[in-house]
Amino acid sequence: MSKVILVTGAGRGLGTDIAREALAAGHQVVATGRRPDEVEKALGGPQDNLLVAKLDVTSPEDAASAAQAAVDRFGRLDVLVNNAGNLFTGYFEEISPAQMRRQFETNLFGPMNVTRAVLPIMRRQRAGHVITITSTAGLVGMEFTSAYAASKFAEEGWMESLRHDVEPYNIHTTTVEPGYFRTELLVDGSTTWPELSIDDYAPRTAPRIEGMKSMNGRQPGDPAKLARALLTIARQDKPPHRFVAGADAIEAVEAKAKELLAQAEASRELGDNLAYDDTHA
Repeated sequence: MSKVILVTGAGRGLGTDIAREALAAGHQVVATGRRPDEVEKALGGPQDNLLVAKLDVTSPEDAASAAQAAVDRFGRLDVLVNNAGNLFTGYFEEISPAQMRRQFETNLFGPMNVTRAVLPIMRRQRAGHVITITSTAGLVGMEFTSAYAASKFAEEGWMESLRHDVEPYNIHTTTVEPGYFRTELLVDGSTTWPELSIDDYAPRTAPRIEGMKSMNGRQPGDPAKLARALLTIARQDKPPHRFVAGADAIEAVEAKAKELLAQAEASRELGDNLAYDDTHA
C-alpha cells in the first residue's frame, strides 16, 4: 500500500537515498531540506509523487509549514523519517558551549520540532509512524564524540518514552541505530571540528581528525540498502521499536548489553540493599 512519507534532510546522503527509494516503490514523498532546489535536483527533478518543501529542522515554523503542505498535497501523512542531523566532534573540553548547544538544536530539538508538527495530524488519522535515525553512538559512547553521543543518547530517551505517549492513537515509533554507513555525515557542512584547542589534547586531536576525514566514503554500510530496509519497516503492521542497522552496530550493541548485564550483576549486593528502611528514619 502506498504511503505518504516525509523525510527530513533529503538533500544529500541517507535522506536522498530514502526519498529516492520511496519514490521508486510508489510512495508519495515529501522531501525536505534547507535548500529545496538542491533537494529537487538530487531527486531528479519534479515528479507527480514528489513534494519538495523547505525545512530547517531547528525552525518550528518550517516544520509546521512542511507538515501542512504534505496534507494539502496528499491528504494525509503516514510516516515521518527524522533523518536530518550533523556531527560536532572533538574532546569534550575542546568543544565550546555554543557548539554543544548547536549540536542539540539540530540532533535533538530538530526532530522534536518536526515530530511536534506531525503528531496532531497522525492523532486525527489514528494512524502514523515516526522513524527517528539516531546512531550507534546513541547507545555506546566513544572517544572524541561526547557532543554527538550526548545528543543521540538524548534522542534515544525521548523516542523510547514517546512510544508510550502515542501508542494509544495507533502511532508507531521506531528508533534506528546505524553503524558506519556512507551517508556524507563526515563531509564539510555535516561535520564541525572542535572550536577550542588545549595543549594536553593536541597530540590526540589532530590524528583523530585526519582519521575521520580519511574514513569518509569508505564506511562499510550501503545507504541505499539501509533506505530499503527502512521502507520495509514502514510497511509493517507492527514495526519494531528499535532497529540496529549494520553488522558493526549489532556487534557494538551486543557488547554494550553484556557490559550492562555484568555491571548490574556486580551492583546487585549493594543495590539490593538500598530500599527504604523505616527503622533508621
